[in-house]
Amino acid sequence: MDIRKANREDVREIVRLLADDELGSKRERNEDPLPKIYMEAFEEIESQRGNEILLGVDEKEIIGCLQLTIIPGLSRQGMKRAQIEGVRVKRNVRGKKIGEALIKEAIAYAKLEGCGIVQLTTDKQRLDAHRFYERLGFLASHEGMKLSLEVDDE
Repeated sequence: MDIRKANREDVREIVRLLADDELGSKRERNEDPLPKIYMEAFEEIESQRGNEILLGVDEKEIIGCLQLTIIPGLSRQGMKRAQIEGVRVKRNVRGKKIGEALIKEAIAYAKLEGCGIVQLTTDKQRLDAHRFYERLGFLASHEGMKLSLEVDDE
């Protein structure tokens, strides 16, 4: 497997991965044609320094992804942190260390960027994911909270 940064042509397959589980199928719109909101979001990601989508690719097939965002901050004496989001591995290749390789690549990138912390959130329903992250050294040291905002359709 190779790991590379995503490009515009990868967006459809990334959305397919994001939608390919119980929670993602309710959150994503894996439709044809792909809703333009996904391309717009990808363009924003690409234009923002320190914001990348990493892909696991096997023989040109995208089999895993995650989003890594480098966040400068003032707390902890100006420490940068890396935020990992949207980690997915294709259903038929789970358990083959693809997610582990992606996370390790993200951690290496975060170190190169001078980050002192790598953080992520994972849905409380994803018990297998919790065990996976703990095995990689992540600690459930904080309680995560989210506030969903209603988006006006204008």
